Amino acid sequence: MISVSEALDLIKTHTDQLPGVKIPLRSSFGCFLAEELVAPISLPSFRQSAMDGYAFRFGEISELEVIGECKAGDAVDFEIQANQAVRIFTGARVPDQADTVVMQEHVEVNGKKISILQLPEKSTNVREVGEQIQAGDQVLPAGTKINESIIGFLASFGIMEVLVFNKPKITLIVTGNELQEAGSPLKPGCIYESNAIMLESALKSRGFDSVRILKVQDELEATKKVIAEGLEDDMLLISGGISVGDYDFVNAALQANGVQEIFYKVNQKPGKPLWFGKTEKTLVFALPGNPASSLTCFLVYAFSALKIMSGNPDIALNFQTGILKHRTFNKFGKTLFILGTEKNGELEIYPKQASSMLISYALGNALVMIPEQREELEAGEPVQFLPINRN
Repeated sequence: MISVSEALDLIKTHTDQLPGVKIPLRSSFGCFLAEELVAPISLPSFRQSAMDGYAFRFGEISELEVIGECKAGDAVDFEIQANQAVRIFTGARVPDQADTVVMQEHVEVNGKKISILQLPEKSTNVREVGEQIQAGDQVLPAGTKINESIIGFLASFGIMEVLVFNKPKITLIVTGNELQEAGSPLKPGCIYESNAIMLESALKSRGFDSVRILKVQDELEATKKVIAEGLEDDMLLISGGISVGDYDFVNAALQANGVQEIFYKVNQKPGKPLWFGKTEKTLVFALPGNPASSLTCFLVYAFSALKIMSGNPDIALNFQTGILKHRTFNKFGKTLFILGTEKNGELEIYPKQASSMLISYALGNALVMIPEQREELEAGEPVQFLPINRN
């Protein structure tokens, strides 16, 4: 049995980024760039008007003849003399001879002439070529997470595709004879299955949409077959069947499929019977079947691997520090993951804590980690926690 930190180090050692893949820009939200992006053109690519007004050659002449009009999208060339102006609109190309735009609010129109009531400074309201970025400059470094503003920014260069780290394809296998689908009266001795929808939601809320769910009864040959199918994807998550009971067949089925064991069992509570291994293609996490244990192991371990695989440079768990509101005990000699509520840096621990209980997960916003070597922590002591349920 290994420590939490040892388990995380082994996961980091044995997890690789997936290769880069070109995808349409409109499909890239939430992905991470696999290469540096360089500006193919300058922005703006031509001199633009920043206002609706009149473009002219800067000087002390207060009355100008309006010789034409230029709206956004026009490519008309004008020969502007010192006493002339062109009616212009925001985003339109400023004629080459013009160097200043006076706002329409600052002129008086007299037929085909204008009088400038408030003379602007030279170059006012003209966006110069490359004012935002010059062609050849770095737009974004590799590892940048793509959001809506970045998509819009890249689209302004005419970019249609981007090279990103591929997101992993994931199979989630749920085991257990006692599991029953919702929608019918609960049979004696059964429980409604909840881990599949819980873990699928945890994956999709973090941007991992390629999730296939398979279910299997507690039988060795069936478990071997469904695991073989799951090993076709980049990551295999298995819920339940990893302990050492007479009807826990996952470990044997993994061995039968040639999956290399990296570690089994972590000195923590809940979630001790966590199994991690791999094939040449697939990472495998066999999570405990109890719901709170399963979700804890996903958040702490499987999600860490998913971040590495998808090119996320922020692979740390991002623990924060809070202050305990009440005395807290840890009599197990294990790293303790418990649920609580954090408010203004203060942590209040829920009284109901068990591997089978999701009520504290549903109500809490902090997964608190109590070190294995600490048996008792006093009120006011600092502890680390992972923020949860804050999307």
